[in-house]
Amino acid sequence: MSRGRGRRDLDAIIVGAGHNGLVAACYLARAGLDVLVLERNDFIGGAAVSRKLYQDFTYSNCSYVCSLLRPEIMRTLELPKFGLQVIPYEGGCTMMQGGGHLAVYDNHDALRREISRHSKRDAEAYDRYSRDVMRQCKFIKPLLMREPPDPTSFKPRDLQELLYLGKRFHGLGEERMYDTLRFWTMSAADFLDEYFESEIVKAHFAGSSIIGTALGPRSPGTAYVLLHHYMGDIDDTVGAWGFARGGMGAISNALGASFQASGGAIRSGTPVAQILVENGRAAGVRLDGGEEIRAPLVISNLDVRRTFLKTMDAQDLPDEFLHRVKNFKIRGSSGKLNIALDGLPRFPAIPEGSPSTRGDMHVTDTLEMMERAYDDWKEGRWSRAPYIDMLIPSQIDPSMVPDGKHYMSVFVQYCPYELADGEWNAEKRQAFGDTVIDTIAQHSPNFKDLILHAEIRTPWDIENEVGLTEGNIFQGELTMDQLLFNRPVPGYAQYRSPVRGVYMCGSSTHPGGGVMGAPGANAARAVLRDLGKARSA
Repeated sequence: MSRGRGRRDLDAIIVGAGHNGLVAACYLARAGLDVLVLERNDFIGGAAVSRKLYQDFTYSNCSYVCSLLRPEIMRTLELPKFGLQVIPYEGGCTMMQGGGHLAVYDNHDALRREISRHSKRDAEAYDRYSRDVMRQCKFIKPLLMREPPDPTSFKPRDLQELLYLGKRFHGLGEERMYDTLRFWTMSAADFLDEYFESEIVKAHFAGSSIIGTALGPRSPGTAYVLLHHYMGDIDDTVGAWGFARGGMGAISNALGASFQASGGAIRSGTPVAQILVENGRAAGVRLDGGEEIRAPLVISNLDVRRTFLKTMDAQDLPDEFLHRVKNFKIRGSSGKLNIALDGLPRFPAIPEGSPSTRGDMHVTDTLEMMERAYDDWKEGRWSRAPYIDMLIPSQIDPSMVPDGKHYMSVFVQYCPYELADGEWNAEKRQAFGDTVIDTIAQHSPNFKDLILHAEIRTPWDIENEVGLTEGNIFQGELTMDQLLFNRPVPGYAQYRSPVRGVYMCGSSTHPGGGVMGAPGANAARAVLRDLGKARSA
């Protein structure tokens, strides 16, 4: 499939039509550049896609919720004008083994009353917890849309950015500076222990610390991963999550439409085999079929390993750089099920009609269960009692399903990219899916009877369809050694590569993963600054 007209007098080529590639393309096209986006799949969006894989059911078959997408990007690129509508969650819950649940509501007072059912002390501590998490968000959020400084550089811009970062850090005050340094290196379990005593309360909040991450809740650094999921906002509500009407592909389709409205072109079904380098700088790309497309700028939306180890000639890159790229941690740990349902499942632990079912629902009610699930992953097998983040978007957006039917999205931790007992095959994939379905059925007696179709996706499947190395949804771990000016590798955290004219715009770059768009926008600004022309992003 091809979108827009083909052209050869190009200013820039974007490799990969994932959401960050599309964001970068939009900003460059709005600045007047002639931009072509190349996508290997027949559809755009990368992991942010909506697909009809069973009858008239629409699946968000990879990424599944919207929150992190930066509001300034939505405004600048006019995404609502191009059809994007985000509907906030109404609640959420964690179900307990043997019955009972913790409900979560968007109403602050209602949430406190719910927590007090499990612990009056925790209800009092919640305000302190929420305040401290939001304080960390307030410190970090302004950094998301800024190019990280190179701490070894004496360039004026790097010195200015280091000064900006230092002023923000110093402005926290002495006590908060200590808290921030501790927070960035703490485990989620240790962090939550400082506030709460109830196991289910801690388990519910700890879920955000392990999603998409090859770490357990007791692993150092997971407190930051928890925070990473709090940094979005919907309609100026910080930390809110929501559904994109029509599935996550609505985000990518709106970005594609915005890009084309600015004169850009997209060629899908067009795999790039190699980024071409001539005389030490970018010259264009060679496609799988041998066709060469020339451009002086190539911006890769692929992860850092796939970009430099598979799409470029090693002879064009410094050995030390390649060594660091090979050591960049991208580990697959997540699976995904998309399930078509003949009706709405019942969850006896939750009162009928509760808004807590119209958000994310979990079935792991202790930190110990999460840690044991992680232990299974470390031994090369999928978790026997997995952490599950399940949603039924069709309750909020019935356009995704036929009348009277429902769609369930199930995100799973943990599932290994490589199994200890051999390669993935159809039998093992089904066994993994059955484990997840059986786990949900323990909390919903009619769930299995309602299943019409289930798409089961392991990290291996995600890699082979979407191109994410090992199926890692963040294009690299969000640990302290891989953040800010260390992401993806020291010396190359400013979206530029060792080759002049070759840039990175994917989630392997600052500020990291999630459907955020910030890496794409930041990369576009770096390109425009390097052009030295009066073009603004």
